[in-house]
Amino acid sequence: MESFFKLKENGTKVSTEIIAGLTTFFAMSYIVIVNPNILSQTGMGWGAVYLATIISSVVGTLIMGLYANVPYAQAPGMGLNAFFTYTVCFTLGFSWQQALSMVFICGLINILITVTKVRKAIIKSIPPTLQHAISGGIGIFIAYIGMKNAGLLSFTADPGTYSVVGEFDPASATVVVNSSIVPALVDFNTMGVLLALIAVIITIILLILNVKGAILIGILAATVIGIPMGVTQLTANDTYHMSEAFAELGGTFGVIFTKAGLGSLFADSTKILVALMTIFSFSLTDTFDTIGTFIGTGQRSGIFSAQDEAAMENNPGVSSKLDRALISDSVATSIGAIFGTSNTTTYVESATGIGAGGRTGLTSVVTAILFLLCIPLVPLASVVPTQATAAALIIVGVMMCSSFKEINWEDLTEAIPAFFTAVVMGFMYSITTGIAFGFITYCLVVLICRLAGKDKTTRLHPILIVATCLFILNFVLNALF
Repeated sequence: MESFFKLKENGTKVSTEIIAGLTTFFAMSYIVIVNPNILSQTGMGWGAVYLATIISSVVGTLIMGLYANVPYAQAPGMGLNAFFTYTVCFTLGFSWQQALSMVFICGLINILITVTKVRKAIIKSIPPTLQHAISGGIGIFIAYIGMKNAGLLSFTADPGTYSVVGEFDPASATVVVNSSIVPALVDFNTMGVLLALIAVIITIILLILNVKGAILIGILAATVIGIPMGVTQLTANDTYHMSEAFAELGGTFGVIFTKAGLGSLFADSTKILVALMTIFSFSLTDTFDTIGTFIGTGQRSGIFSAQDEAAMENNPGVSSKLDRALISDSVATSIGAIFGTSNTTTYVESATGIGAGGRTGLTSVVTAILFLLCIPLVPLASVVPTQATAAALIIVGVMMCSSFKEINWEDLTEAIPAFFTAVVMGFMYSITTGIAFGFITYCLVVLICRLAGKDKTTRLHPILIVATCLFILNFVLNALF
């Protein structure tokens, strides 16, 4: 184990990696319940998506751990599953079989641009200012997810300023509200909110006292405390039998290779352009979510060293950890589509395990094993309340915001793109959208400076220019369609 994962070389040990793997799993295990709840609205069987979610998470995370030897976990991405359901199926009118086919093609495209070094060149084209802003922005994004999961936020909208996507069902309907919505702090009068506050306080105390495994201990402590509070539910939910789930999986596994999938995707000539742009949107979002996660967590923690980045840039083929990590992420998307789920991507919640000390693929292997145990057993996400893991996300967000110190905030040419990157990423609940605004404002600032004669040395990387144009095109097409 030592020689395979190179634990000493990476400054870690088995116990630390196990704790990190547990921490990452508890932070992202909610996906095994949330993903089927979202995708099943398209007509897919809940049990099939439940199993596909677990299988794709296990396979993708094992590839990341055993092949790339990095502490990242993969699972169907939040945001991408909502795009799959509410935009591709409900709004654009594609069937879930066709949507899965798009995801599969997206994975193949990502493999191609990774093998040909296009994806890696994208990373090197991002200036240091934006890299630090992305890292800090992910911190804000993670903390916001934590606050949202903790139930600390309430939202108020004016009458008549919202619309309902899909059938109006309080259990599954999606309400779209315009900018009249106003966030606020909830009253501390529910057990769930109180437990989240307790979890945050416990974690802060443990971190300040430099207790090893503080984040995981905080999660477990909050879970135990939540039992008498009535938040932690220990009763198994056996209303959905595994035999039924596996039977449903037979209806989604490999469906993309049938007439209902790839065979019909481009059959309607009037929807070919829309289908191509949807695949483009899937690929763009998946690529930049992954790149943002790697930049935001890998460089700061030392998982991807300067030597590793140099090897990625200069050596041919797949020759570095970052090369292998990008390949792993790309392959996982296509595998997930074959089983029956939306884009499998590298989870930003992996930052919780990295924050707990995870530095090698052993962390990912532990996380994968725990996902695998969710098949025969009650999903651990139903035992560990979201309020407990929410505290971990909030604290990790605090840690990651330290990257902001590397930005010269007194220089507006750095501050403006950094601000838009970080703030948009958090407020608009999207790593990709934050990167898009960062790219656009950075190019705008550089262009203004050059036209004004203030800076004639800064050069925009061609890939940065192309990516910026693609982001703008994506915004335009989303507005039109």
